[in-house]
Amino acid sequence: MSSTADLIVINGRVLTMDEDDPAAEAVAIGGGVILAVGDRKTIEALKGPSTGIVDAQGSSVVPGFIEAHMHLFSGAAELAHLQLAGVAGFDALQKAVRAYAQSRPDAKMLVGQGVDYSVLGAERVTRRHLDAILPDRPFCMAAPDHHTMWANTRALEMAGILQGRTLGPGNEIVMDADGLAEGELREGEAFGPVLDLAGESRVRLGLATGGEPDPLPTPAERAADRDIMRRGLAWCARHGITSIQNMDGNLYQLELLAEIEAEEGLPCRVKVPFHYKNFMTLDMLDKASLMTERYNSEWLSSGMVKVFYDGVLDSWTAVMVEPYADRPDWVGEPLFTPQQFAELAVAVDKRGLQIAVHAIGDGAVRAVLDGYEAAITKNGGRDSRHRIEHIEVTTVADVPRFAALGVIASMQPPHPPGAMDFPLEPTVSRIGPARWPLSYAWRTLKNAGARVVFASDWPVAPIDPILGIRAAVLRKPWAEGDPDQSFSLQESLAAYTVEGAYAEFAEHRKGRLKPGYMADLVVLSSDIEAIAPETLHEVRPTTTICGGKITYQA
Repeated sequence: MSSTADLIVINGRVLTMDEDDPAAEAVAIGGGVILAVGDRKTIEALKGPSTGIVDAQGSSVVPGFIEAHMHLFSGAAELAHLQLAGVAGFDALQKAVRAYAQSRPDAKMLVGQGVDYSVLGAERVTRRHLDAILPDRPFCMAAPDHHTMWANTRALEMAGILQGRTLGPGNEIVMDADGLAEGELREGEAFGPVLDLAGESRVRLGLATGGEPDPLPTPAERAADRDIMRRGLAWCARHGITSIQNMDGNLYQLELLAEIEAEEGLPCRVKVPFHYKNFMTLDMLDKASLMTERYNSEWLSSGMVKVFYDGVLDSWTAVMVEPYADRPDWVGEPLFTPQQFAELAVAVDKRGLQIAVHAIGDGAVRAVLDGYEAAITKNGGRDSRHRIEHIEVTTVADVPRFAALGVIASMQPPHPPGAMDFPLEPTVSRIGPARWPLSYAWRTLKNAGARVVFASDWPVAPIDPILGIRAAVLRKPWAEGDPDQSFSLQESLAAYTVEGAYAEFAEHRKGRLKPGYMADLVVLSSDIEAIAPETLHEVRPTTTICGGKITYQA
């Protein structure tokens, strides 16, 4: 071991997340890894003339947060959009949109984010509402889940979809009685043409098509894209995040990140998947293998295939076993048939790659578990750590299958309606009381032996892991007698650190503070074990360290 440290963190309440050595006062870092964890005296003995010192002032020091499900490129671009979270009623919406439009007289397209499905109460938003707000400039706004958008007539005209258009399964341009689009656009294929008007199509490619930019970006466009990516990385570092498991991807994202790494180094470690869409053929998985071979460092890697099996509850696009409580003739339409998905799972698994599938309804969750079971049957068992993302509803029969099949439950504490920013309606009525006990069932799955990993799904919900931890600790059932799904502070922290590391096969190198592990850690503004859970939102990262370098300082 090197006798002097590059950096020491002293005077902290260090939560190592290491069962053998759970608490300490100080941490010594050298060469990008943790040299020692211990009492202040032991660590200060490793101080040399050029050692940097971070004084935690009695606050918590925790492993760097691992964001196990987010969308870096599009989230970064959205930081510049109109933020509509919490805006309620027509007047408030009009005021916000008009002020934003006035502040951006030259914008080709005005985009709003995070507007509640219930923004107009029980009334459904149409293009007529948006025309009354902004008749002469194209405007669209997205629901927080990013699966529904609403556009005004000008935007629908410019995008060429006012008369509607034939779309693939699970996507819909809602049509009015007059034969024209009503303004509500469900899923990416429906609203893609509208968003493309904003000139930000490259940030969405990893989500929309999984393909590469065509035509190739000019050097200036590429530089602008790198700046968007930098803005997103800085936003992550500011929130104590040191590792990102991105949930959309293409080669272009990896190339941009590699260019940033070559120029100044990355402030966060990033994993970017290949996004397999339902219009692709299995031979296109060659690209997933190529991405995995080309990028496999501890800073930038792939090795994963992301898939969407269904949509979301609020627009009735999630796939259910039994019909929706408020739409008794409808169970949703999957993006793949169960057979197609099983063939895909077998093919991806055979390549030794990890699979992560967006499955929200219990019907989707079941089909994905069936696909993973098919992969084991066909290819033999291995430590595959395939994942299911969201699992907003599941069934009694499917709960034990996660542990039995070794499937990771990747879940998001900010998502349950009422837990953080999302209103109870319309979601809880779509699900119906009979399914509430197995909705967002973190505790039920954990108790059944599943590995549960937490994240935000930014920009769907705020990126802040501390807000996620607060939501997990304070979670309340929707009805008396329903199971308590909340997590303890320690379990929530583990779900953002230890479990996140496990999800990316890196539990021997990150997620804990112990000698030889990556020097990824966060100093917080107070002792999070000592404060009331209700005030957790006041806790801020004051210093983020990734790979032994300070990436953010308050």
